[in-house]
Amino acid sequence: MNLSTDRTGGIVIVRVDEAKLVHPLLPTFAGSVSDLLSGGDRRVIIDLSRVVYLDSACIGCLMDLYRQADKLGAKVKLSGVQRRVETMLTMTGAHHFIELHPDESSAIRSFED
Repeated sequence: MNLSTDRTGGIVIVRVDEAKLVHPLLPTFAGSVSDLLSGGDRRVIIDLSRVVYLDSACIGCLMDLYRQADKLGAKVKLSGVQRRVETMLTMTGAHHFIELHPDESSAIRSFED
């Protein structure tokens, strides 16, 4: 799985460099984000700008990460959400829990509120 992380102003940005975020990739993806949360990071952005498709297992994984973050007093937000991915998140109701932002800069600014 192609993942990278950057840090800016106390925010960790996890960049997913995959066109499809699907079940076989989830253990690596979830483990990476979970390790950040367990390690004390409380503001995490997952950059999905390169992702054009995700499956139901991925939506479940994102909800699990949301719950883990919530228990720790942390926030996980999504940025760069493509239209098709946004549709999937909206259809399942995940957007009621996980904040969706059109780009990284708006996700970063949202932590200032």
